[in-house]
Formats: sequence, C-alpha cells, structure tokens
Amino acid sequence: MAKGIILLAAGGTGGHLFPAEALAHELKERGWAVHLATDDRVGRFTGNFPASSIHTVGSATIGSKNPLALARALWAIWRGVRQASAFIARIKPEAVVGFGGYPTLPPVYAATRRKVPTLVHEQNAVMGRANRALAGRVDAIAGGFLPQGQGAFGDKTVTTGNPVRPAVIEAAATAYASSGAGEPFRFLVFGGSQGAQFFSDAVPTAIALLSPEQRGRLVVTQQARADDVGRVKAAYAELGVAAEVSPFFTNMAERIAAAHLVMSRSGASTVSEVAVIGRPALFVPYPYALDHDQAANAAALAAAGGAEVHPQSTLTPERIAELVGALMDDSPRLSAMAAAAKSAGKPDAARLLADLTEAIAARKSIETFRKEERA
Repeated sequence: MAKGIILLAAGGTGGHLFPAEALAHELKERGWAVHLATDDRVGRFTGNFPASSIHTVGSATIGSKNPLALARALWAIWRGVRQASAFIARIKPEAVVGFGGYPTLPPVYAATRRKVPTLVHEQNAVMGRANRALAGRVDAIAGGFLPQGQGAFGDKTVTTGNPVRPAVIEAAATAYASSGAGEPFRFLVFGGSQGAQFFSDAVPTAIALLSPEQRGRLVVTQQARADDVGRVKAAYAELGVAAEVSPFFTNMAERIAAAHLVMSRSGASTVSEVAVIGRPALFVPYPYALDHDQAANAAALAAAGGAEVHPQSTLTPERIAELVGALMDDSPRLSAMAAAAKSAGKPDAARLLADLTEAIAARKSIETFRKEERA
C-alpha cells in the first residue's frame, strides 16, 4: 500500500515535465503514489511519466497588457483554481510540488488555500513568473541553480539541483570517447520547443563551410521544426553529410551520451542533463527568453569549463564553422570539457528533492530539513 499521494504540477512542456518525471520515479520507488496536474499540451511528454492519474487543469498565460485579454486570463486561472481545489479535496495529497509554467498556478495556489504542504522547484538561475507569483505562499523553494540563503526567499530555498530522468542517469554511465582523425564525429543539435529554427537556418550552411575531410567525418543528429525538416534533410544530403533530422527525439539522453559535441539552447533541463551525462557543449541561449534565464543557466556550466556560451547575435555560419571545426580537430579539449561538465553535474538532485518533498509532507521546517541533511 502506498504511503500516500504526492501531487506534482507542471506546465506541459519538456522543460517543466522532465524534472517532474524524475521526481515521480524517485517518489514511486519510496512507496508514494504520484498524480500529475498539467495542461492539454502534455501528450507526447508523458509516455514514461509514472503517474497513477493525470489531471488536466485550466490555466492561461498572463502576458498581454490588453485589459480584456488580462481579464480572460485571470478568469481562466481562477476556474483552474476551483477545478484543482475540487480534485485536491478528492485525492487528499500529502504535499503538492510545482515545477513552473502557468498550469502550476491553479493547483499550487489551491493547495495553499487548503493548507496542504507546498513546494515549488525552480529549474532556472532566474525564477520564472509563475514560481515568483507562488514563492511567498509556499512552504519551500527548491532551486536547480538558485542559491540558498540569498534573496527575498533565501531562508526557504534549498539548492537541490535539477532532477534528471532515470534515462539520463543510465546514459551518464557511458564514458566520453573522443573522436580521432578520420573517425566519425557525432554532432547533436537541438533547440527545444522554442528556438530550433535558428539552428535549421544556420547549421547546415555552417557545415558546408567545413573542410571536405571534416564533413566526411560528421554524423549529424538535429532537431528541427516539422516545417523545416524537409529542407534541413535536403541540405545535408546535398553536402553528402550523414544526418538524422526530426521534430522530436524520444531517446534524447541516449543521443546526448552518443555525441562528441552538443550544440543547443540552454534551458535548465538541457544544461543539467548535459552536465550529468558529461558532454562538451556549445550553448546558444534563446535570445527572447523573458528573464534571460538561459544565459544565466549556461554561465554556470561554462564557469566550470564544461561548455562555451555564444550569444545568437554573434553566430554567423562562418563563426559556427570556425567553432565546430576547431573542436573537431582538438579531441583533448573536448575530453577536458566533457570531464569538467560531468564534475559540475548533480546526479543526486532527484534524491535531494524527494527528501525535501517528504520533509514538507511531514510538515518539517526548512531548518530541520537542513540539519537532517547535514547529519
């Protein structure tokens, strides 16, 4: 029989759901039943999510300054709060854990009104708007990159790192194997749900500028928007470069582990997974992120020596070719970056977050939790 129910709440994108999935697996192993509250975008990301039940919650993004649009959004969130309050009363969770995104607001807010213990996990180095709105009401804040003891909510912040899925822990067991002269060089390029188009436009053009010897070694795996897949595939075919191009890869952890070099956006989950697996990366922060959180996330791994950070505005195809070509010919540098990335990874983040969740469910104070973790 399960210890009780923990309700996880997350926006329906991979960046929010992947860490929630990692916590769900850890809690299930400890004997908890896990429920998930999310929105209707969730479909393709929940195949491996070990939830006993998934609750779809109404919500809305508060982005417009138009009074009518704002009123509609607030009304949708309030309807979601009433909806969430009803199923929270029915399933009686011991704690509710939010992972950001506006679909987190209704269930976590409803839980605070019902005096259910609550926790939010912030994946990024800069707190997102939904978590900021909830931070004053919840019992604890777990941070992927947020420092504890600093800022307005430092007294209830615990730096856990970002939980990574079991598939990532499994992939981390694969040691980095460098690619020497004349050997295949696996180059992984992806952009998440936002920002993949830049790579579709720039990377094939950059690859065309590499030497014939370098192109002959390349094996490219690239995520592209569905509308761009055809032209990106055609560009690589014309260059004679082996390439797999798709809008979505279900086994991304395995593909990161197989890569000699990663080029990607720097969302919190991506940075955390690349670090735990231990692969060298060229991070290109999404320039239109509201809080510039991606640049802050990437800076953490770059400071450890595991990645380079390049603003999109600086990356012409010529510059990309220069960066990739130089690294292809410098396997010692790539191996050193891989080792540095791995040293910065936090493979035990799911355990720490599960410990904090259980402490909150038991209504322990943050001070008590910190003492027990140090013991």
